[in-house]
Amino acid sequence: MTERRSRKAVLLAVSTTCAALISGCGAIPGSAGGSPGPVVVMTWAPDGTKSTNMPGMPAMAQAFAAHINASGGLNGRELKVLTCNDHNDTVEAAKCAQRAQDEGAVAVIGSYSEHANSFTSTLESAGIPYIGGYGITQEEFQSPMSYPVNGGLPALLTGNGKQLAASCSKVSLVRPDTIVGDQFPLFLDAGLKAGGRPAANDLPTADDSTEYTGVAQRAVGSAHSGTCVAAVLGDRTDTFIDSLRRLGDELPDVRFSSVIGSVQQSLIDSTGGRNSPLENSFATGWYPPTSDPKWDAMKEVVKKYAFGDNRIDVADPGVQTTWIAYSVFAAVVRTMGAEEVNPMTLKRALDKATGVSTGGLTPDLGWRNENMLPVPGHPRMVNAKVVYQVVKDGRLVAARSGFVDMAATLGRQVSQNG
Repeated sequence: MTERRSRKAVLLAVSTTCAALISGCGAIPGSAGGSPGPVVVMTWAPDGTKSTNMPGMPAMAQAFAAHINASGGLNGRELKVLTCNDHNDTVEAAKCAQRAQDEGAVAVIGSYSEHANSFTSTLESAGIPYIGGYGITQEEFQSPMSYPVNGGLPALLTGNGKQLAASCSKVSLVRPDTIVGDQFPLFLDAGLKAGGRPAANDLPTADDSTEYTGVAQRAVGSAHSGTCVAAVLGDRTDTFIDSLRRLGDELPDVRFSSVIGSVQQSLIDSTGGRNSPLENSFATGWYPPTSDPKWDAMKEVVKKYAFGDNRIDVADPGVQTTWIAYSVFAAVVRTMGAEEVNPMTLKRALDKATGVSTGGLTPDLGWRNENMLPVPGHPRMVNAKVVYQVVKDGRLVAARSGFVDMAATLGRQVSQNG
């Protein structure tokens, strides 16, 4: 009888404690009826540096979160976006990754950094997926935690080389004298070779210079019909254009080329629109031109939730990549239903994902083994398609319809050159 009274007292004490928890907190954490915490993610990019800046990427992430939360969140949970400035610096990039881990981010999404060698190990040790990075470093196509949405600079530059091969007998490549920039000739030359053209004249230069007269003169050389200059300098491409047009009489024989990101509509507008030296220039991008109706949903979100935010240029490929990366993330999380969203469960869902639609902005995406492309050194690449564009009447427009697939060219030529 004494034993029964003791057991009854213990049960009564437990019951009283549970009742106190419920009345004091509304619900026991994790129980039915509790208010689930937010889904925390991070987006990082450099801002305020002397090199390439991408302030529109974190801004787009915040606008996307506002849109999602106004529509009920992700499976009823708030989407919380942390932002970080990597300052184009190795140490700062590592700090951003550590902060993502410390503050409980389940993923890093739609980000830009040239310092993957300093943040990848942190994400891998924490098991945090990296979704839709800009594709500027090789680690983004190697790390098992990376889920790219485009073919990065390898696809862009290879595509640009093939685009130039159809019209150019001589090509000079002006690119950053950096570790990342050292990869550029490999990919551009792969595209040129596939088109039956010789390798480009490689001209590495500082990517934070205030003028490029000397390298512009070397790029043009003894200009003749069929001479093309491909400049891939990020934010400093406009400075190179200023130096290039000072060459005056030599310019009519030179055709300019670049990739989207180094040249975009805002640069064309600021250099004269229809009278810009960029008229008739070639450009290679990952996605359809900004005038395509497929971008209407993104434009509506920006108009509604980021009106007046001049960090966001809807024609910026960083902004566009962020929109696509967050759209993919939201689609995958919604397939998880009531399952807890943490780095491990998210990675498991991403590894099973296939046929994820981006509304035609990219081919449908997936990261199963069968989705991976046979590109040496880039085993995580799942989308190597690009679009060819040209500047006509001061506007970037499609040079041909649809996507052009660089997978075979990358697989063949990079293998031979590498």
